Amino acid sequence: MNYQINILQGLGEVKFGMAPEETTEFLGKTDEMEEIDNGFGDSITVLHFHEHGVTLFFDSLSRKLSCIAVENEAATLFGEKIFHKSEQEIVRLLVDNGFYEQDIETEAWGERRVSFGDGNIDLFFSENKLQSVTFGD
Repeated sequence: MNYQINILQGLGEVKFGMAPEETTEFLGKTDEMEEIDNGFGDSITVLHFHEHGVTLFFDSLSRKLSCIAVENEAATLFGEKIFHKSEQEIVRLLVDNGFYEQDIETEAWGERRVSFGDGNIDLFFSENKLQSVTFGD
């Protein structure tokens, strides 16, 4: 599995817009599937691939991949492994690659979220260590 985060496109061979069946070609059988309410009267299908440290989110109406969460230390961004970098190093990497629209907030559960709206990507940190990356199309 290729863990290259391609902002606004997907994760390695897994691309936004794919159906659930297409993604399992690359990730194998899902460990867990759930339907969650998106708060707008629709549900989202969520596939968890624990072995890969990847969670996929599918729009219930179109059944297309719209969001990916990654917790795998092999993940790369712009060719660089990011889970061993500091918050400042990752922010610099994004800025150096043309993403500037930042929003920083501390979540209720204590993680610091750094978002880049122009890349539709959220980075979650705890004690200056990257915990997860969530990004969408």
